[in-house]
Amino acid sequence: MANSNKRTVNIDGHITSVFLENEFWEEIIKISKKENTSPDRIISKIDKNKNTSNLSSAIRLYVLNHLKDQL
Repeated sequence: MANSNKRTVNIDGHITSVFLENEFWEEIIKISKKENTSPDRIISKIDKNKNTSNLSSAIRLYVLNHLKDQL
């Protein structure tokens, strides 16, 4: 079972905490490196475009869709 990890992120100047499994954090970091940006900027983009009130769920869906697009 994956371990959840709480991290503090800066979303457009607003500090918040997000709980995600380590595997999702690892993917967000990989995506940010690939796009030459920071994880906070990726998460800010996710937050602006999310269709749910839950940021953690929106991040998981973003990562899932990102990985699906690579197939």
